[in-house]
Amino acid sequence: MSLRHALLGLLSDRPASGYDLLKLFDTSLATVWPATQSQIYTELTKLARGGLITVAAEGPRGRKEYALTEEGMAELRRWLTETTPQRNTRSEILLRVFFLGVLTPGQAQTYLAELADMSAQGEESLRRLAESIDWDDDNLSSYGRIVLEYGLRFNAMRREWAEWAAGQIT
Repeated sequence: MSLRHALLGLLSDRPASGYDLLKLFDTSLATVWPATQSQIYTELTKLARGGLITVAAEGPRGRKEYALTEEGMAELRRWLTETTPQRNTRSEILLRVFFLGVLTPGQAQTYLAELADMSAQGEESLRRLAESIDWDDDNLSSYGRIVLEYGLRFNAMRREWAEWAAGQIT
C-alpha cells in the first residue's frame, strides 16, 4: 500500500483539507498506515500535479480542500482490483524473538512479557479510539470498523502468543 492510495481512498468519501486528512489518519489509518503531516502534504502536491486530485476550494491562510478527480477514482479502483497486496515479511519483533536464545531465559521472558504488555496497551488504545469515534453509515466508517476490529484481534492474538511463548522458555 502506498500513502498515495490511502489519500485517494480517504478523498473518495468526500473532499478534505490536508489538516482534515491528517486527522482522519490519526483516527482511522494510523494503526495500518501511519503518516506524518509533511508526508501527507508532499503527497497531496504530487497527486494534484498528476491530475488525480484537484483543489476544490481555497480558504483563509492558504487552506486548500482537495477532491478526487475521475482519474483519481480510476487509479484507486485499479489499485484495489488489479494489484496484489505486498506481503509484509519483515517483523523486528519476531526477528528479536528468533534470537532470544542469546539472552538468559529471564531476559527472554522479560522481552516477551513486555511484548504482551505492549499488545495489551495497543488493544486498549484501539478500544478507546473506537469509543471516541462518532461512526456514520458511510463507507469509511463501515470499513473503518472492520479494520479497527482487525487491530483489536491482532493485538489480542499477539498478547496471547507472547504469554504462551514466555511459558515455553525454561
